[in-house]
Amino acid sequence: MTAEAYDVVVVGGGTAGAFAAATVAREGLDAVILERKSPEEAGHIACGDAIKGKSTFPDVVDLDRLREESFSNQGIERAVFLNPGGDEVEVGFDDPGAVIDRKRYGEVLLEEAEEAGADIHYDTVVKDIRQNGAVHGVTAVCKGTAKKYDAEVVIDAAGALSLLQDKTDFDGTTFDTNVDYRQFCSAYREVIETREPVDYDDAIVFKPTEELGYLWYFPRTAREINVGLGFQMNKEPMKLVQTLREDVQERPEFRDATVRDKLGAALPTRRPYDSAVAPGYMAVGDAAAHVNPCTGGGIPGAAKAGHWAAQAAVEAIDEEVTDDEAALWAYNRKVQTDFGKKFAAMDLYNIWGGSYDVDELVDIVSAIPGQQLADAIGREGTTSMGWRLKLKTALDTFGHWGTLTELARVNRIAGRLKEVYESYPDSPDGFAEWRNRRDALMDEFHELTGAARKY
Repeated sequence: MTAEAYDVVVVGGGTAGAFAAATVAREGLDAVILERKSPEEAGHIACGDAIKGKSTFPDVVDLDRLREESFSNQGIERAVFLNPGGDEVEVGFDDPGAVIDRKRYGEVLLEEAEEAGADIHYDTVVKDIRQNGAVHGVTAVCKGTAKKYDAEVVIDAAGALSLLQDKTDFDGTTFDTNVDYRQFCSAYREVIETREPVDYDDAIVFKPTEELGYLWYFPRTAREINVGLGFQMNKEPMKLVQTLREDVQERPEFRDATVRDKLGAALPTRRPYDSAVAPGYMAVGDAAAHVNPCTGGGIPGAAKAGHWAAQAAVEAIDEEVTDDEAALWAYNRKVQTDFGKKFAAMDLYNIWGGSYDVDELVDIVSAIPGQQLADAIGREGTTSMGWRLKLKTALDTFGHWGTLTELARVNRIAGRLKEVYESYPDSPDGFAEWRNRRDALMDEFHELTGAARKY
């Protein structure tokens, strides 16, 4: 079996993997991305394609080039929530978002990682972890040839339900193994080219489906629409292709349209892993549930996670302490005190919503003014709602007041949960006590709502 040695082996060439490898290479260490797809297929990933913008991306790749070559629609100014009954709720954005050409986006990231100095081995399927206490490499097959990779640190960017986590012995580590398929979502999307421009090329459009899923219509351009849907695996299975096809056929803009691409995927709809480190090993992006559990959005979080994990790996390698997970711990804290706290809080609404009938949730969403609805599950509360608007909303939501009262209490618990995540410990020594405080707050949430436990 042939063997190669690198400072860092990154498994997976998606957003998190590319940013991780580029960061390592920029720091002057040896990095390789092991990508199972061919050079022609790499970057082709099932995704909703919508992001807030490039401003939150780490500056280790050419962000201007990334924007120019893959941000195909940079004018997203609003979100529209469609009620199956006919009404719609609109929420404006303070800062414009974008919809990307996901394949070109992925290609540019891999090209930029290579430009930074990382190697990329395409057509390489990782089969196992090499471990002797600490993880120190992987075994793989490249075009039928078995290969061995030695590494100081392995960064797992292999996506949802990563094989590497099944192969690694996490006994005696803090790595989160409380992971179950029911915490994930199954999704399917098509890219459809319409005959005429749509009238919502400045919006991302959502529509609820049965079993707390949703359809989306995200315009890459005025005539190229990313259309998809997903459902959570703790619910009854949905016929994804059939459900999508039925909704598309009802929309006049898709008459005589052409399907350009089809792809499905699984993604996490759960809080981020409590800890994504073990001696010699870190998980990033979808492999560590760095995804908004309500929307499935994960590109900016994956970019930051890959960058932060690589920074921690470089420092641990420099200090020759990669066999100590405490040396990688700064990565955990950066994630949890940044987007991790928000995603953990959003997960409460995901769990809470799963205990209610979709029709009731749609009625509530349709009755509450859009910006106030966004504020209600954000940071600002509903203080901007004047008394006339409050009165109208109260009348429109008659019959749901008990549910709304409970939602308000969930909102307060979510705020307290963010505070717990802001106090994420500086080292593994405080991890057990932190998790006990978080779990006590989750117990309070479940006692209030009666919602089924997810963890």
